[in-house]
Formats: sequence, C-alpha cells, structure tokens
Amino acid sequence: MEELPGSLGTSASFSLRLGQTIFASASLLIMSLGINFYSYTSFCYLVTTMGLVIPWSFTLALVDGYSVIAGCPLRRAGILLVIAVGDWVLSILTLAAACSAASVVEILSQLGEPFCPSKECNRFQLSVAMTFLSWFLTTASFLFNLWRLPSL
Repeated sequence: MEELPGSLGTSASFSLRLGQTIFASASLLIMSLGINFYSYTSFCYLVTTMGLVIPWSFTLALVDGYSVIAGCPLRRAGILLVIAVGDWVLSILTLAAACSAASVVEILSQLGEPFCPSKECNRFQLSVAMTFLSWFLTTASFLFNLWRLPSL
C-alpha cells in the first residue's frame, strides 16, 4: 500500500511532529520566562499541557526520523491505535488549554493596565498563539493516523 503523507513513519509526519515540538516549546518558554503565570489557573493548565505535548511529540519525531532514515514505516495496527488515541487526547487538552488561556488574556486586556501590563499581555497572547499552532499540528497528526488505521 502507498504511504499516506502525514501518517506515522513518513517525512511529512516528522515535519508535523517537529512543528508540534517547536510550537509547544515556544509556548512554554514564552509563558514561563519572567512572567507570573502561576497567578492564573488557565495559564498553569497551559504550561502543564505543553509539558505533556513536548515529550510526546519529540519522541514520535524521533520514531518518524528513524523510520524515514531506515526506510521501514511502522505497519502495526496496535501501535498506530495507541499513537492516534494519544494524539486525540493531547489535541483535546491542547485546545482546552489554548481556549481557556485565550479567554483569560482577553479578560485581562479588557480590565486594563493595572491587571495586565502591555508587555505581559503581549507575551500571554504570543504564548496562546503558539499553543493554537501546536494544537493544529497535533490534530492534523491525529487525523492522518486515524485515516491510515483501517488500512492496516
């Protein structure tokens, strides 16, 4: 069977996983450096979720990279099912974290300068944008792997 681009063990999947790792790392780094993010529960949730996405995506990027270099794509239904379910769970958690943090950023920016100085609000918004990008790539990985699953 011809490989589905974006499914586990392809170079497109490697690119998706690398993008997930980069955007999740950027979100975590921006949120946690020099900002009192722990004052808001949704920001703590975002940091925790990104802390889960980074090792998951990085590990699967290593698997994809090895599969591409060795030329042996993974064709096991059980492994692909576990990865698809993991992607599904993480995409839901990431979307929830991004939406909750975005709503808090919006409320804080509406309250004004005493609650959210301009520099901090911009950092919060950038972190949330990176989280949304990571969610988009995680969802794409989930859909590609789910699409390939019945053919195994």
